[in-house]
Amino acid sequence: MQHKKAIILFTKNPELGKVKTRLAKTIGDEKALAIYIKLLQHTRDIVAPLAVDKFVFYSENSIQDDEWDNAIYSKKTQKGDDLGIRMKKAFEEVFHLNYDSVCIIGSDCYELNTTIIEEAFKELQTKDAVIGPTFDGGYYLLGMNTLKKELFEDKEWSTASIFSDTVADFEKLNLNYSSLVKLNDIDEEKDVPTHWI
Repeated sequence: MQHKKAIILFTKNPELGKVKTRLAKTIGDEKALAIYIKLLQHTRDIVAPLAVDKFVFYSENSIQDDEWDNAIYSKKTQKGDDLGIRMKKAFEEVFHLNYDSVCIIGSDCYELNTTIIEEAFKELQTKDAVIGPTFDGGYYLLGMNTLKKELFEDKEWSTASIFSDTVADFEKLNLNYSSLVKLNDIDEEKDVPTHWI
């Protein structure tokens, strides 16, 4: 039996004034949008070589004719009021299609690469869950073999405790988990590679 694997890509529709709002406060909406478009391209580049099925979940509405090739990416729309509900519903939808391992990533992490994502799927061959921490206390990747709804409930999203709260849930649920290398997210101007601005 082949092990069915999928990756969920959480993206924001690249619209002026709606992406990277914390970053936009110091560099302006247009530069923030340009950086976000670069991040989306980086995300496409790193997931392209992965031998897994790929799902793009848009923040607003799915777009058929855009940079995400319809032949490669299944296109969906995020549902729910907060990030936790949106992620939980996305995992539910994909696990419902009989996948054995599913990972989710966002599109804010320029340090993330193909090898790290492959490592995550490799860890899921022997572990229940995998997580990739960020330096600001969040995570850039979460993966599991069965949906654990508790990981998305009772959290203060976009705070410095998300990673530690999620790991505490792993332990409460007796999940055998692995932690990946710690990376930087792009949230503020100080996080952006200098040659990007």
